[in-house]
Amino acid sequence: MTQRRRFSAEYKRDVVAMLDAPGVSVSQIAAGLGIGANVLWRWRREVRRTPVQAFPGHGRPREEELSQLRRELARVTKERDVLREAATFFASASR
Repeated sequence: MTQRRRFSAEYKRDVVAMLDAPGVSVSQIAAGLGIGANVLWRWRREVRRTPVQAFPGHGRPREEELSQLRRELARVTKERDVLREAATFFASASR
């Protein structure tokens, strides 16, 4: 049994934007991406119906996740600096 593929909202919006390009058909894009043409039509319809709310997803918003990752990076960087100082202190104390 095959697993259902999941696409991010950003990917879906990018594909829908590709559909509006002149000289390219939906079937060509679908074949190139390996996605069914009916899926692309549904994505397009969803974006046109409610452009702001299309593809809400189940995860956290990108900005919230980014801010959390920045906080975590700051914490880890601070821990690294403290450990560096401690290692330097103990190395000089043992001489």
